[in-house]
Amino acid sequence: MARNIDESRNTDAQILASLRRPDAAARDRDEPRRNDRPDVPESDAEVDSADAVARAAALRRLVDSDAPKEPMSSLSRTLRDLRSELEDDVSSAYAAAGVREATLEQETASASSADDAPSRPDFSSPAEIVKAPSNEPLPNLVETKNEREQKRAPRPEPRRVEDEASNVVVVSDLRKGYVKGKKLIPVLRGINLNVRRGEFMAVVGQSGSGKSTLLHLMGTLDTPDSGTIHFEGQRIDNLPINLRDKLRNHDIGMIFQFYHLLPELTTLENVLAPLMIRDSFFTYLGNKAKYKARAKELLELVGLSHRLKHRPNELSGGEMQRASIARALITEPSLLLADEPTGNLDSKASIGVLDLLRKLNLEKKVSIVMVTHDMGQAKDADRAVRIVDGRVVDES
Repeated sequence: MARNIDESRNTDAQILASLRRPDAAARDRDEPRRNDRPDVPESDAEVDSADAVARAAALRRLVDSDAPKEPMSSLSRTLRDLRSELEDDVSSAYAAAGVREATLEQETASASSADDAPSRPDFSSPAEIVKAPSNEPLPNLVETKNEREQKRAPRPEPRRVEDEASNVVVVSDLRKGYVKGKKLIPVLRGINLNVRRGEFMAVVGQSGSGKSTLLHLMGTLDTPDSGTIHFEGQRIDNLPINLRDKLRNHDIGMIFQFYHLLPELTTLENVLAPLMIRDSFFTYLGNKAKYKARAKELLELVGLSHRLKHRPNELSGGEMQRASIARALITEPSLLLADEPTGNLDSKASIGVLDLLRKLNLEKKVSIVMVTHDMGQAKDADRAVRIVDGRVVDES
């Protein structure tokens, strides 16, 4: 057993010795033998390249060997020296390749035409560079900027959906998930949905099915992981924040389950708030009388003309929801998104809000998407879409 270990160590020492670059004296002793062999390259750089290949092979044998290795400090010094030598070998190989390429380009300039030229060899390893036929030029190792531009795939143009008269919103393969700890929880798993112009559509599903997430994505309050949303023929899911805010302030109205009225403002001022945000100070002052007349008209439409100066804490739940509907309509949007508008209301107030939404849909021709978990309310809509586990499973 001791003899076998000694032989393994001797083998390990021999492998390590073979990895080191031979000194100048050893190279001079080997020079006569190289001259006797016609297939050995003549330049020192090419000889170094051939030696580099041999040392690299010996290094792989050392790594794969089961023989006991030298102490770590000695082995580290050896490998550090080898790394420096191999880097020098690579530089020498590229220098030899450049000299050979310049020489062979001159030779091939006077040779036969390009149609008769043989195919180029594979230059994927240093050995192929050393053994390349002398009558074929090496490939250009450095790509020009123009060559990189030609190889680069053209950037696709943003997809545009034609503004069909039947659709105001087109949702395509919409996916969204949320990260909880180290786990990704998928919510929407490929939603495809169209909202027709002037339609009252209900989105039905249990809690956690993804219906509110879908509504927030359609209203640009959040961005999807993948998929697209088009509004009036234009893609809106990838808009920058300022354009998304502008879109909601002009074309998309939002009704929330928890109203989100500002407690410091009166009912009339809450309805006017979107116009105060949209316009500059002087523009709003110039149009204030017209805006107030429109806000009073909407509050009368929702049955709150007697509550103009009341603050939210002086209103009932149904009245606050009707005030939020008037606020959503003040900018005259073409799409109204309602997230559980009757979720916090009693049955009588819920019926009043649903009747109001239907009236707005019929008289103002506003497209409405209403999220609800109540199938009874969904029956009053033009179309009901049911979502289960982030997928559309039924339309009626």
